Amino acid sequence: MRTLDRKLLRDLRRMWAQALAIALVMASGAATFVLASGAYRSLDETRRTYYERYRFGEVFAEIKRAPKALGDQIRTIDGVSAAELRISHLALLDIAGLSDPATGQVISIPEQTAGQLNRLHLRSGRLPEFDRSDEVVVNESFAKAHRLRIGATLKALLNGKQRTLKIVGIALSPEFIYAIGPGDLLPDDRRFAVLWMSERTLAGLFDLDGAFNAVSLRLLRDVRPERVIDALDAILARYGGTGAYSRKDQFSHAFLDAELKQLDALRRVMPPIFLLVSAFLINMILTRMITLEREQIGLLKAVGYGPLAIAMHYIKFVLAIALIGIAIGFVAGAWLGQGMTRLYAEFFQFPFLIFRNDADTYAIAGIVSTAAAVAGALRTVTGILRLAPAVAMQPPAPPRYNRGLTAHIHTRLPLSQMTIMSLRHMARWPMRSAFTALGISLGLALLVTALLSFDSVERMIDVAFFKTERQHATVHFNEAQHIRALESVTRLAGVMRAEPLRTAVVRLRHEHHARKLTIIGKPADMDLSRVLDASLRAVSLPPHGIVVDERVAELLAIKRGDTVEVEVLEGKRGHRRVVVSDVITSYLGLSAYMDIDALHDLLDDGPRVTGVHISYDPLQEPALFAAIKSTPAIGSIALQQRAVSRFRETIEKNINYMVGLPPEKWSSLK
Repeated sequence: MRTLDRKLLRDLRRMWAQALAIALVMASGAATFVLASGAYRSLDETRRTYYERYRFGEVFAEIKRAPKALGDQIRTIDGVSAAELRISHLALLDIAGLSDPATGQVISIPEQTAGQLNRLHLRSGRLPEFDRSDEVVVNESFAKAHRLRIGATLKALLNGKQRTLKIVGIALSPEFIYAIGPGDLLPDDRRFAVLWMSERTLAGLFDLDGAFNAVSLRLLRDVRPERVIDALDAILARYGGTGAYSRKDQFSHAFLDAELKQLDALRRVMPPIFLLVSAFLINMILTRMITLEREQIGLLKAVGYGPLAIAMHYIKFVLAIALIGIAIGFVAGAWLGQGMTRLYAEFFQFPFLIFRNDADTYAIAGIVSTAAAVAGALRTVTGILRLAPAVAMQPPAPPRYNRGLTAHIHTRLPLSQMTIMSLRHMARWPMRSAFTALGISLGLALLVTALLSFDSVERMIDVAFFKTERQHATVHFNEAQHIRALESVTRLAGVMRAEPLRTAVVRLRHEHHARKLTIIGKPADMDLSRVLDASLRAVSLPPHGIVVDERVAELLAIKRGDTVEVEVLEGKRGHRRVVVSDVITSYLGLSAYMDIDALHDLLDDGPRVTGVHISYDPLQEPALFAAIKSTPAIGSIALQQRAVSRFRETIEKNINYMVGLPPEKWSSLK
């Protein structure tokens, strides 16, 4: 072994603690890149393969009722490769052992399954027979939550009639990778189910013989969905179509896509921070090391070692630290990446998992980490090349301090000698001091960012669930009801207060911008469900005009006082012009609000409600839930406390995993 290599091993042994600390910082950067890239590519590939194998639709639309003969016209739309006409309805479920009313999305299965879109992946059992009206297939997450097996039964309120359904199959669907119920923010496997029944059965139950109320399309390659959506809307408008939408706006796909974007941002933002910190630490430790070994460097040059050989010795020292960090990062990143991918796969209900551990991910992580380490050492090492042997063997000249700001500070402030020395050093080496402060701030930023996530979530929960939405529950009707329905809900057992709401699906346009969303109508004296501004003060909705959140204002390029075009996509369709009364801050989704009376005038069909916010006596909860389960007009109920618990549980698990805790430690943090 060469002399300098033996010295390298001695240096690593002597400085093992500092070297390991730097290696661990570098390992954090490499591991973050590997785990985020591996999870991102794995989920993206799994999603793409799942969509292709099971023919997930690319354009969707709901209508009131349309004849099946319309299907031929839909299939002739330029760019459409396949179309599936379906029946889809909400139903209240009564599950043994669950006091809460559960909600079910009931979807038809066509008799001819060849070429079927949104195919089911059967985990167990079979599809319903078309001459059996009591057979049903349920989604796997709901079945697991209630331990339902093949042959089990459940009760469902279908079009006002309660029926007992027998489970003959348990399945997954690409349409419900992220199965979220109406009014919920996150999936609740105990309270939301997806049920598939034969088309013949659902047509008879909902009076849709020879008709459909939902359609799903597949497009030819490279066809823009916008053109197909416009053509489909033109066909379905007279049948009560509420506006077609592409896959990017489909609930399940949109949430999964958001998670993938977060992973992509994680691998782009976090690793550079770790690598900058490690480069700073390497520069600092190498500077001190070379300063202490100045005489040895001069002696090595005097006995014949060239500047390049000595410089490479210190570069090797840095590379050894980098290799240790990269090795630790690769192992930790691969392990955490597999764990995170499995966590996402379980959360999003994939039937299979394609784990990608591509070599280029490791190559990029290794090259970038090594480059960062060498960059941190480069400035210090280049100084060795310029150092003459005779100069190197002499002690360095003491630094010259100019009498400047520190002298004036000393005369005016009673500072200690050590403080004055520190200030002089900072003034003498401003760049070194600046980079030291930068390194400390970056390290602190990482810690603060991770820990502030918990406070941010609690802040979001407090604003969204306790300051904005203060009701105990929200009842949603199958169809818009006359305002008298508010009185009926008020008379239900245990209801202490009731507040109406009305929703309307519209398309807002401003100049060349357009966005489909839902306007929410609230009463002027709203108290259970409020609209808040950026200062968390309650906003009083004006008797005329619309209030939108900042995100909607940004998408449509509008501001307070602008006029927007409102295209109503339900009921008495048409185009209206409305003034933007205010722009507010909203934490969740795209929001637009109107005074409920103003919304009645906009829709021009009289005072109606689509739901009711209620506050009830918890002691009478069983009686209230029993009454709701037997009310035909109610399609679903969102329970505030259940939503809060589910939201906190899900977010907490994700954050705990992201800050480095294994799943078995989650329970200790609750």
